[in-house]
Amino acid sequence: MPTRVEPGKTRIGWVGTGVMGSPMCGHLIDAGYPATVYNRTIQKTEPLAAKGAKVAGSPREVAEASDVVFTIVGHPSDVREVVLGDKGTLAGADKGAVLVDMTTSEPALAVEIFEKAKAKGVDSIDAPVSGGDVGAKEARLSIMIGGEADAVDAVRPLFEAMGKTIVHQGKAGSGQHAKMVNQVLIASNMIGVCEALLYAHKAGLDPETVLKSVSGGAAGSWSLSNLGPRMIAGNFEPGFFVEHFLKDMGIALSEARRMNLALPGLALAEQLYQAVAAQGLARKGTQALLLALASLSNIDWADRGKER
Repeated sequence: MPTRVEPGKTRIGWVGTGVMGSPMCGHLIDAGYPATVYNRTIQKTEPLAAKGAKVAGSPREVAEASDVVFTIVGHPSDVREVVLGDKGTLAGADKGAVLVDMTTSEPALAVEIFEKAKAKGVDSIDAPVSGGDVGAKEARLSIMIGGEADAVDAVRPLFEAMGKTIVHQGKAGSGQHAKMVNQVLIASNMIGVCEALLYAHKAGLDPETVLKSVSGGAAGSWSLSNLGPRMIAGNFEPGFFVEHFLKDMGIALSEARRMNLALPGLALAEQLYQAVAAQGLARKGTQALLLALASLSNIDWADRGKER
């Protein structure tokens, strides 16, 4: 692989063309990188095919046609399958290729992939992201990177086409650990955002007017500014799935136990999100926590949103 990627020459591969993956890959195509893509549900590759991407029949076929291969799937088990499986990207990667996993996954799995890739002469990078569907669509994601510096520097232009905050955290697995920090911060913050909107509603305030006052002050946050308006409008469709957030919190709690670290706020958030999933909302966005908390106070927020 060249010292730096080059538009028109460096071939990219992409596995996982869902809510996040599709716009992220789209930015790379728009930047001039020829792409080969794969998704288990082939219909989800159609927007990228319309941009000129070739559609492959497996992750391995993607890697066989690519210099740099990105994966962004759901769970660590999915990562293991699409990267390390018989039809995975590592099996199809040539010596000198770079594998970049952007799934939020287990740090230990990132290290395992790195070691197995290294043995084959392939570079591996873990690069989970934050910013949700909005950040993916607007190419302003925060990208947290683990891996060797030379490989990271070589593909940095690709990261720059997808994100605005690109930070190399350190060795393999470090990107995943940084993402766990991100998820710990979000977990408790989401409780606060939902409780604050419920308080405003019960107090007879107009939530939209309240947001004008609080979102720009010390209480402001990404979740408040981006998900607060969706909650007020009764929009609980996913920018990030509840089931995936539960997966992330589970990883963070497991790592915390391994480090003998107590995180009671995160544990509470996980329990509340388990309640969201138990209400049949696992495939809704993380803002659906509001519905579970509203039910505790007999507030039918879903109907309220439809009335607005």
